[in-house]
Parts: sequence; structure tokens; C-alpha cells
Amino acid sequence: MRLTFPHMGLLSIPVETLINGLGHEAVPAPPTNKRTFELGAKYSPEGACLPFKINLGNFIEGLEQGAEGIVMAGGVGPCRFGYYAQIQQQILEDLGYKFKLLLLEPLGGKRQELYHAVQVLLENVPLHQAVAALRLAWQKIRWVDQGNALFRYDLPRSKDQRETQRSYERFLAAMRQETKVLQLGRHYQKLAEWLKKNRLPETGTPPIRVKIIGEIYMVLEPRVNFHLEMLLGEMGVEVVRSMSISQWAEEHLLGFCYPHHRHRTALLSEPFLASSVGGHGRETIAEMVDAGVNRLDGVIQVLPFTCMPEIVAQSITPAVSATYQLPILTLVIDEHSAEAGMMTRLEAFVDLLRRKKVRFKSLQGYVKG
Repeated sequence: MRLTFPHMGLLSIPVETLINGLGHEAVPAPPTNKRTFELGAKYSPEGACLPFKINLGNFIEGLEQGAEGIVMAGGVGPCRFGYYAQIQQQILEDLGYKFKLLLLEPLGGKRQELYHAVQVLLENVPLHQAVAALRLAWQKIRWVDQGNALFRYDLPRSKDQRETQRSYERFLAAMRQETKVLQLGRHYQKLAEWLKKNRLPETGTPPIRVKIIGEIYMVLEPRVNFHLEMLLGEMGVEVVRSMSISQWAEEHLLGFCYPHHRHRTALLSEPFLASSVGGHGRETIAEMVDAGVNRLDGVIQVLPFTCMPEIVAQSITPAVSATYQLPILTLVIDEHSAEAGMMTRLEAFVDLLRRKKVRFKSLQGYVKG
């Protein structure tokens, strides 16, 4: 079966690998673009959040390229993500598209949907081949996430930022094409060597460190958040980010094997938000607290317009900021947001952080003197 799926950051690398490894054909939609935004906004309910609209646009473009089915994750809890697939399916059917929906519900959701999706995905391959495909896809995203973290560390420390970006793109291309698990670590080592050669010598003054938090899609999808991490890196800012595809999979799909994620979130967020509000609302507060405890220079919260869990978290932001003397910038994005406005706010925020850091060093020098 020819299967398409939504884009979200680096998700396409393991998903293509898994679909093809299970004997199906991956039909990725074109990279999210202006037409994707327009299609999603045109056919979605007006009050739907931006990830819903972009996912719908991805599905339309994937179906236009001949996809026969859609692979989509499900969800439980108060976040509207749990209803995405069902509503998108109705919209697409009303538009005349014929397809199968393979809905990967979490174990706490409708298990019959999950069992049906797994049955269809596994119908073409023996069990040992399915296990091998799953292992390759899982290892890919683990190594890709590590490579992304290394890239975020090195970009503001590079002699030639364009060369650093090209090295990272070569790494991603190699990971996408690789078919052997044992080769994945070697691609990462090559990336580390390339980046090390292009790294500036240590001066004793580390770059500003900013943590990116918020709704997972808006944090991970660069074509929707205006390539936020790249922009900050080019400004000389090291981007710190705990949220990733592998972290999400460990917490939500394999939580029984990785309980520390939920324990950490509960421990850090407890003083400010004692219960779940759906989505990544509680994780947002936990990551703010983590940034304050670890003395990062600032935090940027990214959320889609009308996102209830993140709006709840945003209302708690002043308390966290005051407790840890932590500058926090909130970016609310929808299909009408413009890059120019984003750049203006980012430049002002980074300038504020630099001034704050210089002032703090001056005070330290005064106290020591």
C-alpha cells in the first residue's frame, strides 16, 4: 500500500524507513510550503489550531501524489490532538478522497484502531523483517536526535556557519538512505568530526543559551516556526531543547520502559502546576523550571493560536519567570504570522539577554573587586 503521513521535524526519516521496511511504499507529502498552509486553512474549521491545518494540507498533497492510505498518531486527554484524525478523515472524504486511515492510538485509547493499523502495516512481511525494520527506524531517530543536538551546540560556535549547515544536511541525507543499523553511528561520528574542524577555539565566554519549549509540533517543525532554531544559531545563540521525536516516543509509546520522563515532569512542574492540562502544557512548565534551575539565559515558548494546554502554561509563565529571574518570550503562531515580525521579536529578545548577561558579569566583577 502507498502510505503518506504528516511532516513534523525529522519524523519523515524514521517513518519512511519503517513504511518501506514493512513492504509498503512511503509517499511523503512535499515539504510544508505556502500551498500546504493555504489548503489546510481553506478546508479546516476556522478555530482549529495550526498543526491541525498543516497536517490536513500534508494529507491532501500526499493523496494528490497517489497515496492510498494515511498513517496518523492518535491521542488521549483534553488536547484536541486526540480528535485530529477523525475530523480530518471526514473532511477528506467530503472532498472526495478515497483512502484508508491507519490510526496509531496510544494504549490508553481505542485499541481496536491500533490493532487494525498494526495488522495492515504487518500484512506484507514476516515477523523477523518487521522487527528489523522497526529496529532500524528506532535507531535512526535516536542517532538523528543526537546529531541535531550536536548541530545546535556547534552552529553558534562555528567559523563558517554555512559549512556547519551543509555538514548537517549531508548527515541527514546519509541517515535517510542508510539501511544498516551498524552504519548509523559512523555517520554520526563523521558529523562530529566535520563540526569539530569548523569550531571556533574556546574563548572562555560561552554563547547565550536559550531553551525552546511549547507544543511539540510547533517546536519541532521548522517550516512552521520560521526555522527558529536556525535563526537563533545564526545569531550566536545555543538552542537547548529537551523535546524530540525519540523523547516523545519513549514517554508516550514506551512509557512503561521509560517512566523517568513522567516522573521528571511531575517533579519539576509540581510547585506551579500540579495536574495534567493535556498536550504538553505540564511539560512546558517543567522545562521552564529546568531552565531556571540550570541558569539558562532565557526561554522561548512556541504555541499555536487557540492551543488550550499551552495557554494554561502561558498564564503560569510570570510566576516561573519571577521565581527564577528568567526572561521568557512567548510566540503565538498561526497561518497569518509573518517572518518579519518574528525576526523583530527574536532580535529584541536576544539583545535583552546579552545586555542582562553583560550586566550580571559587571556585578560579579564589582563584588569580587
